[in-house]
Amino acid sequence: MKNNIPNKIHIIGSVGSGKTTLERELSSKLNVPFYELDNVVWKRHKEHEDIRRTEKEREEYLNTLISSDTWIIEGIHNEEWVTNSFRNADLIFFLDTNYSVRTYRIIR
Repeated sequence: MKNNIPNKIHIIGSVGSGKTTLERELSSKLNVPFYELDNVVWKRHKEHEDIRRTEKEREEYLNTLISSDTWIIEGIHNEEWVTNSFRNADLIFFLDTNYSVRTYRIIR
């Protein structure tokens, strides 16, 4: 951490908890790139269906991201393949948003 500002942040929480919103706000204010774990799991394609990465591809891709000096990673995933992200984070946010708020956000 430089000047007590975290360079590596992991955000976890349920669907609709505000992870992406917080990630984007922090990224903008701290000038740190952000990554969504769903995009680590899936290879996104505009022209056709997304393709699920193999376990090896997923872990290699995540390890590439977290080997950089600064990052913000968010997602609902807390499986073993995400462990290195938690271990390398300077700061971890767990968003425990009220169920009715999350439900409203998802429906909206």
